[in-house]
Amino acid sequence: MGGSVTGMQRRTKIVATIGPASEDQSTLRDMIAAGMDVARIGLAHGTLDEAIERYHRIRWAAEQEGRAVGILVDLPGPKVRAAAFGEAATEFHSGSAVQLVVGRDSSNADVIEVDYEGLLDDVLVGDSLDVGDGRVVLDVVDKDSNGMKALVVHGGVLSGCPGVHIPADRLRISTPTPQDFVALDAFVELGVDMVAISFVRSAHDIRRVGTEPHPRGPMLVAKIETRAAVQNLAGIIDTAGAIMVARGDLGSECSIEELPHLQKQIIQQCIAGGRPVITATQMLDSMVSRPSPTRAEASDVANAVFDGSSALMLSGETAIGVDPTNVVRTMDRIAQRADEEFNFELWAERLAELRMTDDTTHDAASITDAMTMAAWRAADSLGISTILAISGTGFTVRSMARFRPQARIIGMSHNERAVQQLTMSWGTTPVLVKDRGSNDEMVRQAVEVARDRDFARSGEVVAVLAGSDNRSRSANVLRLERVP
Repeated sequence: MGGSVTGMQRRTKIVATIGPASEDQSTLRDMIAAGMDVARIGLAHGTLDEAIERYHRIRWAAEQEGRAVGILVDLPGPKVRAAAFGEAATEFHSGSAVQLVVGRDSSNADVIEVDYEGLLDDVLVGDSLDVGDGRVVLDVVDKDSNGMKALVVHGGVLSGCPGVHIPADRLRISTPTPQDFVALDAFVELGVDMVAISFVRSAHDIRRVGTEPHPRGPMLVAKIETRAAVQNLAGIIDTAGAIMVARGDLGSECSIEELPHLQKQIIQQCIAGGRPVITATQMLDSMVSRPSPTRAEASDVANAVFDGSSALMLSGETAIGVDPTNVVRTMDRIAQRADEEFNFELWAERLAELRMTDDTTHDAASITDAMTMAAWRAADSLGISTILAISGTGFTVRSMARFRPQARIIGMSHNERAVQQLTMSWGTTPVLVKDRGSNDEMVRQAVEVARDRDFARSGEVVAVLAGSDNRSRSANVLRLERVP
């Protein structure tokens, strides 16, 4: 698949979900050391206080490890869930019958309580319902005023509070929900780096969040998990800061044979638009209970890298799995090997003529487009191995990353939150630097930091991409500098 770059550092980022199996400080430090770039806190399970405590533990662990680790808070949105199955997993056998009723107390093999008041109105006889991202599939065969009868057409094991997929076009809950806004306010006050918005159907859902644009506010990650979101993808990409391909619910909204192609199309459109894109759901799912993944899972991870994913996400594997650190270490090995075989030349050629847009003026975006393309061409033709991209907001760095250069990107910013948000960007090592005024001062500092932190050797030529000063809205200066 194109020329390999043996021995290079992993470029594709790893997002790992923090849960009961990984929330202690020792495990968090081990996961960071193993390669976790972004820690995800899902708010669908547990209390807000527990989530805030996890936030503080992650910050502490990252500080102890001396690493920039982004924190992504995932708002539950209008996710419909079954009431808890208790401590033990519950097995459902194909052909058996089960009752579905409205409730939030408890579920078992005979009766599944669903926490959605509109269940009996919005679900129809003949509907097929995925439970737990398709672990169990039910066909609704009858219903009355008290509940519904369903047959298990695909058996499996359920635990915790699994999601119950109801077609998004029938859901009468808006996103974000009132509960989302409560959690959002708490985490914005703490200074969270990124916030994922669930069940986005249009750009309007992103605008409803109402936070300040990043990096003043958190980077908003739109989760693509409905057919409406796929249809409105261009507007969502233009409005959001990043995109997540949430394959679980998206797979329930479309046919299984369509999903891999949607994944590729969404990723390509995101990267062309300069948006980091996360591929998520069941990437190494068997490692929830096993020490190694299946061959199919390893191939899935590698193919997500080849598709151009900025980041790969682990969910239950690290939240409730038997060995979260081993999962991160395994993902790191598979992704790094896939990175070595990534077709850099073909990817950059495809993107060279595509325009990038962001929350900035068209003129500034056009200038940054041209300059990042020039930096990629210069680095490629001269064999430059390090690009220093200086950016107050991170926009220039993300623009550079979309070209997937063989040179590694050192993303430098004086804005601490911008640095944290760059942990999501492909191939980028984020570095906090001091605020400098003139271009000469910024470039001199960048080169010195690169040398002092062993990003570049004395005598090596590096590409430096920056604005003319620290107030510049675009990257309009490209310099090739020899490291002193």
